[in-house]
Amino acid sequence: MVSRPISVYACESQPVVVEGLRRALEGDARFEFAGVAARTREALAAVLARAPDITLVDHEDDPAAALELVEELGKALSRTHAVLWVRSLEDLRASQALQAGARAILVKNRPLEILLECLRVVARGHLWFENGAREPAGEREPGRRRAPRLTPRERQVVTLLSQGLKNTEIARALEISPGTVKVHLMHVFEKTGARDRYELAIRSRRLLGPEGGATETAQQAEAAPGASGSAG
Repeated sequence: MVSRPISVYACESQPVVVEGLRRALEGDARFEFAGVAARTREALAAVLARAPDITLVDHEDDPAAALELVEELGKALSRTHAVLWVRSLEDLRASQALQAGARAILVKNRPLEILLECLRVVARGHLWFENGAREPAGEREPGRRRAPRLTPRERQVVTLLSQGLKNTEIARALEISPGTVKVHLMHVFEKTGARDRYELAIRSRRLLGPEGGATETAQQAEAAPGASGSAG
């Protein structure tokens, strides 16, 4: 059975970028182009009316408005995942974007195949971070301590958390109780110094190594348990 195409709406002010995105999506049977808003502050009503699977939100045009839009979409449309489109990873803190409800952070100048892979991963309910997404203050300082040693079960919990699963979903996937998940997370927070699950998701690539971080390849995403909604 052929699955429904992934509908993508864009908040983007540059006509050249919009046209390139439109052609790329219309030329791929896995996607459909749902529309565009030139101004981020004017996009909410249009996105609500169309209810796309994914909304690409330009962070460069109006950073404050971009995060507000992401947050409002998370409250109003549980089925719509927001992908924050940034010019540079230095332009924002990843944890701030995640707390607002972004499901992905993607740099604009990435190759087309990376953009499409990101959209596919997010549409399946997973998180996507670019390599180099800014970690909390102090994590990039020279001489920082080595990544703490996690137990095999703690690594499993962090892996599933980084994919966007909630505690109850992690418990179901690992066939343990939600209370046990909380205990494992408490130990991980103590070992890593992460203040919340958003920071932990950002640090997961360093904690788990390249094979287990939050940025997924299509192959990893296919094998991972499905998830919906934000981590929390």
